[in-house]
Amino acid sequence: MSAMTPNIVLLTPILSIMCTALLVLLIDALVRRSERPSFWVSVLGIVLGIACSVATMGERGDVFNHMMMVGGYGSFFGILFMVSALATVLLSREYLRSSQRSLGEFYLLVLFATIGMMLIASAADLIMIFLGIELMSICLYVLAGFLRKRVKSNESSLKYFLLGAFATGFLLYGIALIYGSSGTTNIGMIAAKYADLSSSKMFWTGSGLLLVGLAFKAAAVPFHMWVPDVYEGSPTTIAGFMSTGAKAAAFSALILVFGGQFVHGEGIQLAIAVVAAASMILGNIVALSQSNIKRMLAYSSIAHAGYMLAGVAAANQLGRTGVVFYLTAYTFMNLGAFGVLSLLENDDERNLTFEHYSGLAGRRPYLAAVMTVFMLSLSGIPPFAGFLGKYYVFAAAVDAHMTWLAVIGVLTSVLGAYYYLRLVVVMYFEEADESLAAVSSKLGLAVLTFAALAVIELGIFPSSVLSFIDKLF
Repeated sequence: MSAMTPNIVLLTPILSIMCTALLVLLIDALVRRSERPSFWVSVLGIVLGIACSVATMGERGDVFNHMMMVGGYGSFFGILFMVSALATVLLSREYLRSSQRSLGEFYLLVLFATIGMMLIASAADLIMIFLGIELMSICLYVLAGFLRKRVKSNESSLKYFLLGAFATGFLLYGIALIYGSSGTTNIGMIAAKYADLSSSKMFWTGSGLLLVGLAFKAAAVPFHMWVPDVYEGSPTTIAGFMSTGAKAAAFSALILVFGGQFVHGEGIQLAIAVVAAASMILGNIVALSQSNIKRMLAYSSIAHAGYMLAGVAAANQLGRTGVVFYLTAYTFMNLGAFGVLSLLENDDERNLTFEHYSGLAGRRPYLAAVMTVFMLSLSGIPPFAGFLGKYYVFAAAVDAHMTWLAVIGVLTSVLGAYYYLRLVVVMYFEEADESLAAVSSKLGLAVLTFAALAVIELGIFPSSVLSFIDKLF
């Protein structure tokens, strides 16, 4: 960190989102028709936060008595979280208007969830990871049930809350055991004591419980049971936010803790590799049988968690870099896919099955075209970003002598290509569904265009992001 840069300046990304959230709270409380000002304040506040993160990415420092890291790693992930939040806010305006729902508190919850994600990625202490996860999770529990007149939305919120609270118990007890064995919760201090702690059963038990809590947030098998029901019942734009921002937050913590710099025993690496393999296999196989596209994308999310966990299990530099690049690409791919669904979904939850997308290319050629880009990228077909994301994490697994894990990843990717390309075939080669009508949203189309261009650009010019990622570790 530059000697001339005060630590408070490096906190500006989080502070800007916090101030924006408090301002939106005041607007919603004091202004009768608060939707429009809340929307624009949220958008401008997130854009300001992104600008602050870009400005502080090259700096390094810690604040709050070494509880948080600022700049570098935290700033990069902060940009990822805020891009996800910005896309969610822009896509949700018309989506929720068509459902005739109040929007002020929606923007507020998205902003506070984003703050929680930023705290996780900036954590230098296990307690800060816990606080960030709880802030993010509580907001997502409410957002999952935001369409409270829908039975599925209420069900998804309740399931997410109950299972999430249960997983939090594992996480917190794991932190308690690590503290009991090491005498500290600071990640750097624990890493310095690793040679002495590696023979402690209490330490490894705590690390295992910590892995369970983070694997739940990352939607990895066998802690995945909440994912399909929660994604299906949640507002479509929030399902996209969960599958990108929340997943990236969980992986930012997994990289910090299990990416090779803190906990890197062979036993824990093998456990992560087994979870990765199970996620790739189950996620792809079950996705094959889904007729609802939101549920298909939910199981797809489980499979992609497995791909990324392969990079975490490798616990090497290539693995860490590969996972961060994969998360960047996946954010744009999945935000785009859920964004298309949100523009086509009716208030009565129609237009969510493969049959409803029959002949979409004839009626909505642009939406079909961008959806094709996202599906091809998710399936890992070059020259899109998804291909390089898988390449880096599988190469990291091979480099760590886990060739078997890379082989499973490649074989399951072939299965995944089937259900992704199935949607493309339905859109282009089957007769049109005359009932399909899209919500008119210029902001939504702008988000989809940007996401599609980002997926293509990252696939053709990956060095544009890799040059930044390599400097984070």
